[in-house]
Amino acid sequence: MNLVNFRFETGADGVALLTWDMPERSMNVITPEVMNELEQVVDKVASDAAIKGCVIASGKSAFSGGADLTMLQQGAAQYARALKEQGEEAANRLFLENARRLSLLYRKLETCGKPFAIAIHGVCLGGAFELALACHYRVMADDDKTKVGLPEIKVGLFPGAGGTQRVARIMQTGDALQFLFRGDQVKPKAALGAKLVHEIAPKAEIVDRAKAWIVNGGKALAPWDAKDFKNPSGKVFSPTGMMIWPAANAILRRETYNNYPAARAILHAVYEGLQLPMDQALTVEARWFAHILRSKEAAAMIRSLFLSKGELEKGAHRPANVPPTNLRKIGVIGAGFMGAGVAYVSALNGLDVVLIDRDQESADKGKAVIDKLISGSVMKGRATAADKEALMARVNATADYASLKGCDLVLEAVFEDRAVKADVTKRAQDVVGGDVIFASNTSTLPITSLAETSQKAENFIGVHFFSPVEKMLLVEVIMGEKTGDRALATALDFVRIVRKTPIVVNDTRGFYANRCVLNFVREGQIMLTEGVPPAMIENVARMAGMPVGPLSLNDEVALDLGWKILCAAKKDLGEKAVDPRQERVLRYMVEEQGRFGRKNGKGFYDYPADGKKSLWPGLSALAENQLDPDTIDIEELKHRLLVIQAVEAARTMAEGVVTDPREADVGSILGFGFAPFTGGTISYIDGMGAKAFVALCDRLAAKFGSRFEPPQLLRDMAAKGETFYGRFMPKQKAA
Repeated sequence: MNLVNFRFETGADGVALLTWDMPERSMNVITPEVMNELEQVVDKVASDAAIKGCVIASGKSAFSGGADLTMLQQGAAQYARALKEQGEEAANRLFLENARRLSLLYRKLETCGKPFAIAIHGVCLGGAFELALACHYRVMADDDKTKVGLPEIKVGLFPGAGGTQRVARIMQTGDALQFLFRGDQVKPKAALGAKLVHEIAPKAEIVDRAKAWIVNGGKALAPWDAKDFKNPSGKVFSPTGMMIWPAANAILRRETYNNYPAARAILHAVYEGLQLPMDQALTVEARWFAHILRSKEAAAMIRSLFLSKGELEKGAHRPANVPPTNLRKIGVIGAGFMGAGVAYVSALNGLDVVLIDRDQESADKGKAVIDKLISGSVMKGRATAADKEALMARVNATADYASLKGCDLVLEAVFEDRAVKADVTKRAQDVVGGDVIFASNTSTLPITSLAETSQKAENFIGVHFFSPVEKMLLVEVIMGEKTGDRALATALDFVRIVRKTPIVVNDTRGFYANRCVLNFVREGQIMLTEGVPPAMIENVARMAGMPVGPLSLNDEVALDLGWKILCAAKKDLGEKAVDPRQERVLRYMVEEQGRFGRKNGKGFYDYPADGKKSLWPGLSALAENQLDPDTIDIEELKHRLLVIQAVEAARTMAEGVVTDPREADVGSILGFGFAPFTGGTISYIDGMGAKAFVALCDRLAAKFGSRFEPPQLLRDMAAKGETFYGRFMPKQKAA
């Protein structure tokens, strides 16, 4: 055998050890070459009488993250070529063969006649866990870093190498569907309890335990290949089955609104597969997998949530001329929820943090927030008491600016007030000087103007976290007009340390994310004044793919904050900068009714202390008309809520605020939850086509107003048949 990605050796006990250790990669991934070599090994083990069985292990710090998704993109390109050269039938046949190759390989391993065991440490996800499921015995390291799962649903796919069929024959059907739909990563004890693995053991013992199972007579027979096998939940067409499947279908509709073809394909594959023997069931799964691989949703989600996200996290826009920074100690000014959140994720990832506020009591409150966050992780088993003690020791909460001495980066997260920000900038730089990079966590104020109060504008940059910091994955890095390369490199290095995904945007009021999402919120408020029922606004937003409705989102970010932003915009830019209907809504809610959102228990929703939130009945006073809900065009409402965000994203591209469509797409999904199945705001436009999108914008503008007017850039692209990725990506690659 000629193996490059594996090491193969047979011990005196007759048990072979196959160690997966790909050269020049930090993580093992499944590639065509890996599949070829694994097939050679299966043939060798099956044909060599001296080999009793084989244990598969990893030579890396983790087992494997699964398939290389660029391989799937190449498969789509091959299909397009075959379609052009050989016709649809031949192309479909070739695509199905390629799509099911891994599934057939795993089935070959499972039925080769020799026992295979697997020793799992670190993450074992996707196609790698499907390999584990095909092995006859699974031993998992009992430590916090070891997890198994099938997360394909999160990038618009589903497990297509036997995962849906084997999981559904191991777990109760309802549990199996939840596991497949959620795509969660499961820790050792939970995996053992769910029967996804057979044994957990200390990491140092997992290979020996797997070998011992083979030596002691482990059988090369999967449970589902035994004659007396019965599905854990019985037959599909049975009283039990009829309690499961109608409910599963309803839950799917409720959770996805049929926006995610992969989720429906899981339901089909499991429902149909459980009625068949394993080989036919795997064929059913493969056909659904091939179908989903060719869906526009999968293509868009793979590009944005896997490929583009990965490229941005690796520093796609980091200046190459700046050497790596060595951040060890940072200062955070402002110990409110945002500042405390930034301090928490910084300390969590090994940085020493000086957390400053106006007095010691306020600083201590910020540290108490950090204590609460890490204590929650300890209670959930995600951290130990020792982890908590070490983290808290890294945070110095103080009112003394002199403590900032020695910081490698200072970030302010104080109130959205220019005077306050100018004051803390001066006080901090009086201690650390102008050469230390200074970052502002402002969410709306232009960075260029804030930088005017700093000692060196080239060392001033925006680093905008989203709330809650510990949960939200996105960070906007904002370039002022004079921001230099060292500031950008330092900011991106910091974002990477705290394990967030950065997008780099140029300076403007609201930057990128807030410009788009505030349009979404405003559209919901305008719908209220039109007489659209509040519940319909909220439900249609979720039907369109948004995680929450605009009214609920507004409550979360606070209505009084929205009112302050509107008033500031009106003061700075004039009356035409604000919509009078939105102004009327916010004045009524904040000034007249004192409803500020969730934070004071009343906004568009009421928030009883001991019950579930509900829409406030008083919203009816905002309606200028009483519309009959049955006459309202649901599709038009969905279009309004998505288009108003996408057209704003297009404007940011036209203005040069965002220069890379990857950042617009990734930022829209991670920052404000823009319908992930579309791939993001820009992919939404590209997927529809610029011509069709412009026509839709024009229809909406004619009926609802100029806020839907597309920028000239989009009209030019429509005339030329261009896409954003086609027009802007070559420049990025050439840079």
